[in-house]
Amino acid sequence: MSLYPIGALTVKSESKDLAELYDMQNEGAISFYDYKKPIANANLLKIALQYTQNFDGLVQSFPLDYSVAKNGMMNEGINSTKLGLKGIPAFSEELQITRDLYILEYTGGKLHIPTISTKKSVQLIKNAKKQGLDVTCSVSISNLLLTDDLLEDFDTHYKLLPPLRTKEDTKALLKGLKDGVIDGVTSDHDPIDVEHKKTEYDHAYFGSIGLESCFGALRSLVDTEIAIKALNQLKNRFGIISETIEEENKANLSFFNPDKTWTFSEADITSTSKNSAFLNQKLKGKAYGIFANNKLVLKK
Repeated sequence: MSLYPIGALTVKSESKDLAELYDMQNEGAISFYDYKKPIANANLLKIALQYTQNFDGLVQSFPLDYSVAKNGMMNEGINSTKLGLKGIPAFSEELQITRDLYILEYTGGKLHIPTISTKKSVQLIKNAKKQGLDVTCSVSISNLLLTDDLLEDFDTHYKLLPPLRTKEDTKALLKGLKDGVIDGVTSDHDPIDVEHKKTEYDHAYFGSIGLESCFGALRSLVDTEIAIKALNQLKNRFGIISETIEEENKANLSFFNPDKTWTFSEADITSTSKNSAFLNQKLKGKAYGIFANNKLVLKK
């Protein structure tokens, strides 16, 4: 496979000073993003969006207002109250998205908002696109399929960021994907070592791996055509060229069965980390491997 690096937006991802964005793009960075860290300083995002217009750079902003969500461990709602866990309110995401879209309207530039998770977030981005703002967004496969009802046993596999939300949110996200408001689905692959995942819920890290289960989970929700489109259409946004199947073109192929029904187990995980939110889930559609860089790679 080919790797496409995303550079840090700020120095040490500390949201204080812009990193060397132009130099990183010249060396192959396709976007700029402080992974899973919100940009607390609104002026910093403003400057980033203004500066990157000089070289057509793409800025990403994680949708979370940490001052509202601080120390939260799951979606704020009925279930967090029942379980006695501090919640991450939906509006902590929506507040950040509203701020970022206002900044984008002021500055221009290109903005991508990764892994939205709420019903209102879909509407905010829909409205922004109608205004003509150059914004795209994605959704994590976990937030598209799973809800916070799964946390009744304090299973740390489901401690994710963004947190799992409600059924109302998953329905809105799925509709947003089908309507084209949401531009793509991500596996949100986030390996965590066993010491930081298999522990008390309060102390466990956020995150789930997702590469091996993403296609099957998505295909369980939508037809094959929508699944393939959702997993590929953001490539253009990030400047990644898709090879067509034609004579003399470089072969770059994925192998899958769109209709195979199977149960995802630990044996299906190639990663050394096993922190999957989809363990023991029944899925439809299975990926088998790839042909890339003149090599055939198939899962044994």
